[in-house]
Amino acid sequence: MTSYWLMKSEPGECSVDDALAAPNATVPWVGVRNYQARNFMRDGMRVGDGVLFYHSSCAEPGIVGIAQVASTPYPDPTQFDPTSPYFDAKSKPEEPRWLLVDVQVLRKTRNLALPELRAHEALEDLVVLRKGNRLSITPVEPQHWRVISKLLGSPES
Repeated sequence: MTSYWLMKSEPGECSVDDALAAPNATVPWVGVRNYQARNFMRDGMRVGDGVLFYHSSCAEPGIVGIAQVASTPYPDPTQFDPTSPYFDAKSKPEEPRWLLVDVQVLRKTRNLALPELRAHEALEDLVVLRKGNRLSITPVEPQHWRVISKLLGSPES
């Protein structure tokens, strides 16, 4: 059974255009340093799961692409790199704390921004719209995926 996810990326770090320009339009989702988000990757994500590629920390946050999980979880190499902003001195190669999955962008979409998402009653309980939610990865219910797909003119996945 396919699961669906919303994954936030700051466009200055990895935009949907950056991902599309990468080989096979696939990027490693580096830098997740929240245990709950890490656990979603480790325990919930499967190759082929649907992903809403979301730009955050920008002028107009919103969903900007449709993607899919393209790998099983594996250790995030940035945790071991002392020059990386994601370095974690307590993480050891034999016992890594942080994982990542590869994400393949299938297509860029128009920016489906927060105000438009909030305007749809069918999306009122979408996790990213909840007050106080700051997780970089959140599950998306199948009914929310269908509504968002229609709003973006995508075939339902």
